[in-house]
Amino acid sequence: MKILLVEDDERTTDALAEILVDKQNYIVDVAADGEEGWQFLESSSYDLVVLDVMLPKLDGVSLCKRLRHEGVQTPVLMLTARDTSNDKVMGLDAGADDYVIKPFDLPELLARIRSLLRRGSTPLPSVLEWGNLRVDPSNCRVTYAGKLLHLTPKEYGLLDLFLRNSNRILTRSFIIEHLWSYDSPPTEDTVKVHLKELRKKLKAVGTPELIEAIYGMGYRLKQQP
Repeated sequence: MKILLVEDDERTTDALAEILVDKQNYIVDVAADGEEGWQFLESSSYDLVVLDVMLPKLDGVSLCKRLRHEGVQTPVLMLTARDTSNDKVMGLDAGADDYVIKPFDLPELLARIRSLLRRGSTPLPSVLEWGNLRVDPSNCRVTYAGKLLHLTPKEYGLLDLFLRNSNRILTRSFIIEHLWSYDSPPTEDTVKVHLKELRKKLKAVGTPELIEAIYGMGYRLKQQP
């Protein structure tokens, strides 16, 4: 899952981005002002925008309004230190889906992020399944027939992406866009290496062949056994 964090407070950005990447296995792009945030949104797709209200150049409420005016339905979670009902009303009327007051309680914030990611544009089950394979996005736990798999963040991201897009062929460019940050895209060979390692770990616990290559097009999740 890919998140855009638009926040001008460097300490908040560093702490939150580290938790979202290292502990939750999300892909995170960071923008320090509203205009930069808009540039990210024009050039890439995201599953969630975490948006501070008080931003340089373009404030969060105006950015959210611009998003909705352009027809972008990506969930938006607003962060603000301003705890008044009028501020909340302004944020929600601008098109935000949720509103969290700083200083925030981290477990609650993460729960709200998970809730918005589940809500998304397409309803998804809280646990993703393929045969005996189970992926729990709430704690990034992956098991097959009760056996725990130890995956790297990129391997987990690949598996999650295929399970959430089970009826489509994923090109390497699609995978790169969704699993790598905007400023550090890998080569297509890097994608192949991560896929190879994921397949190896799945095979080691007895999983049937899960991902198939479609010549000249990309990769696809096989039908469940």
